[in-house]
Amino acid sequence: MLPQLQTALQTAAGLIYPPACLCCGAMVDHAAGLCGPCWRDTAFIGGTVCDSCGIPLPGAVVEEVAQCDACLSAAPPWVQGRSALLYSNMGRKMVLALKHGDRQEIAKPAALWMARAIADKLPADTLIAPIPLHWLRLVKRRHNQSALLAMALSRETGFTCCPDLLQRVRRTPSLDGKTRIERYAILQDAITAHPRPVDRMKGRSVLIVDDVMTSGATLSAAANACIAAGAGPIRVVTLARVAKDT
Repeated sequence: MLPQLQTALQTAAGLIYPPACLCCGAMVDHAAGLCGPCWRDTAFIGGTVCDSCGIPLPGAVVEEVAQCDACLSAAPPWVQGRSALLYSNMGRKMVLALKHGDRQEIAKPAALWMARAIADKLPADTLIAPIPLHWLRLVKRRHNQSALLAMALSRETGFTCCPDLLQRVRRTPSLDGKTRIERYAILQDAITAHPRPVDRMKGRSVLIVDDVMTSGATLSAAANACIAAGAGPIRVVTLARVAKDT
């Protein structure tokens, strides 16, 4: 499509369908944005964070690498992790809307926020890969929210995305309400490298993308699958981060 025609169509669409806030639907100045009140209620993560899992830490910004107590006692299988938002208030609302409400337009601004959190930490050869869904769950949901985020993040950063780099070989139950130990047990060996594109990750840095990090069990399963296939180092990024593991 010619750039002039594309711009004209976008302008016309904006007149017919004025841009609305991603959370509350109020009119905003530009598409894929948040209104003032929703922006204020969205807890963007900044300042000092754990370099491994991205959880906010008390204190001012420091030069040295900081880590939370949980990552110091049991280091995750990836080298760095970041999240854009806390999973509360508007952050939780956007994650659930993207995941269960078919609000796929949220992926674009979410990728921008995620890119700001992680992009300057990625080696030049990084391959982006989403957390996979089991095919039965994908049929029911009709889309993989992590894949939408990964592809939008690829467009935002310029890094290559491989949506089928990983596969979920075993259908797992919902992790809601499960303890940290239960989550890790449920996810053990549930995710593996897909046999077709496996050679693409050998000796290569991989960034694993998911919508939300709680205990890190799903991301750990994915990271271990990448490492077993010869990839590394592994980094992770999520749209949101639960403040405390459950």
